[in-house]
Amino acid sequence: MATLRRVQKELRDIAANPIDGIAVETKDDNILEWKCSIKAASDSPYKNGIFHFTLTLPANYPFKAPTVTFTTRIYHPGINDEGAICVPVLRDDWKPTVTLSSVLAIIQEKLNNPSPDDPFEPDIAALLKNDKAKFLATAKEYTKKHAM
Repeated sequence: MATLRRVQKELRDIAANPIDGIAVETKDDNILEWKCSIKAASDSPYKNGIFHFTLTLPANYPFKAPTVTFTTRIYHPGINDEGAICVPVLRDDWKPTVTLSSVLAIIQEKLNNPSPDDPFEPDIAALLKNDKAKFLATAKEYTKKHAM
C-alpha cells in the first residue's frame, strides 16, 4: 500500500511540475509500469529524436530502484543493445529518498550528454573519445532510423 501511495504522489508531482522534453504515462492501468519518452535536446547528438523507454517499479519501491529499459534503439555509450542504461542512481547510488522526477531528469541528462566514462558499450565510448566526428555521424544516423 505504501508503495502505491508513494507512486501516486510522485505521478502527481510530475504532472504538476513536468520536466521539459519528458512525457510519462502509466501503462494499461498498471501504476508500477510507466511508458516514458524523451525528446532529445537541440544541442544533443540525438536532436529531433524521440526516445521511448519503460520504467518499471518493483513492489518494494522506494527501497529498491526502478528498472529502465529503452525500447527505441540508440547509439550511445551508456545504453546497451538490450536498452539498459548505465546510471549509478539506478544501481549503487539508489536511496529511498530519490524521487522518480530526479531519476527521469538524470536519464534525460545522460541521454543528451553521452560520456565515454562508465560506459555500457566500450566500443562506442572509445569511438566517442577517439573519433568524435564518426561517433556523431553514427548517432545521427541511428536517430534518423529509429527515433523519428
